[in-house]
Amino acid sequence: MAENTLLEKVLSLQDKYRKLEESLADPAVIADMKKFVQLNKDYKELQPIIQAGLEYKRMLDELAQAKDILMNEKDEDLREMARDEVAEIEPKLPEMEQNIKLLLIPADPDDSKNAMVEIRGGTGGDEAAIFAGDLFRMYQHFAERRGWKLEVTDQAPGTAGGFKQIVFKLSSSQDGVYGVMKYESGVHRVQRVPQTETQGRIQTSAASVAVFPEAGEFDVELNPADIRKDLFCASGPGGQGVNTTYSAVRLTHIPSGLVVQCQEERSQLKNLDRAMEELRTRLYNLEHQKYLDGIAAKRKTMVSTGDRSAKIRTYNYPQGRVTDHRIGWSMYNLPVFMDGDIQECIDQLQIAENAERLKEAGEEEA
Repeated sequence: MAENTLLEKVLSLQDKYRKLEESLADPAVIADMKKFVQLNKDYKELQPIIQAGLEYKRMLDELAQAKDILMNEKDEDLREMARDEVAEIEPKLPEMEQNIKLLLIPADPDDSKNAMVEIRGGTGGDEAAIFAGDLFRMYQHFAERRGWKLEVTDQAPGTAGGFKQIVFKLSSSQDGVYGVMKYESGVHRVQRVPQTETQGRIQTSAASVAVFPEAGEFDVELNPADIRKDLFCASGPGGQGVNTTYSAVRLTHIPSGLVVQCQEERSQLKNLDRAMEELRTRLYNLEHQKYLDGIAAKRKTMVSTGDRSAKIRTYNYPQGRVTDHRIGWSMYNLPVFMDGDIQECIDQLQIAENAERLKEAGEEEA
């Protein structure tokens, strides 16, 4: 992509950016909360593109001035300063261009959202449930490292430890949580000697992880007439009040058949709020899945695929190795990885996906 074409694309967005800025200060827009939320989202998405474009233009202008001095200036000191400036600027331009190209490619519109995560024990019986618990602790520690808030919505403990299923929300006021966590969707496989194995044999078990972008209040409109609410006594840990008050909430969305429940809070109202959040998210995800399927159909090797039945990673305990099969990445320090140090793997997945997106954009231009 030529320099001028790249600049033209960025600068063409400046008018849109200014209009959005003006609209956000309009009292009529502020009064329409749904419209204000959408325009504010569009404004924030354009911000890094405009900033990167203006910085790129500044560097090109400085480079042009330095080259002009080299061509027309006779003072050797000025020429030497100009040579230094050219030598400093030129190596930076390719990286800046690459960054702008990535910013110009439409991102997943839900990357900036919080995330709902569901972990289910798969094949392997008790060992699969124990492994699901290990994955939950891994994400718990990762969330702590990132400064994210983790709230458990629902859980079904395994008979020998871990979880048959656990659902939780990850949120942050700074990061786009879903944009980071979406790479974790899929089947996670573990190879190790189970705690329940007396012969010392290595067993392969699995757990599935599903990551959904959290739906906001304005993303999904719920008709109260379409929802059946059931109350029941909470079970499991919770201290005094568990199994004695009808604080747990189960919601059934009649048109879709979706069922969600929350029993983690002692307050029925708080459980209801969390259950409504999850229901909105799951309904939103039905549409989001169509978006993911559309991307997957265009790319030969999709890094962040919506196919949650795909085996994405193996945790091999005897060898102390974790391998991500989508990009062929391995780390030989499994204990550290299971302690939540998974950022390097996610970084490599993001790099691979960015390469795919750039290649796709190049093929479209050609």
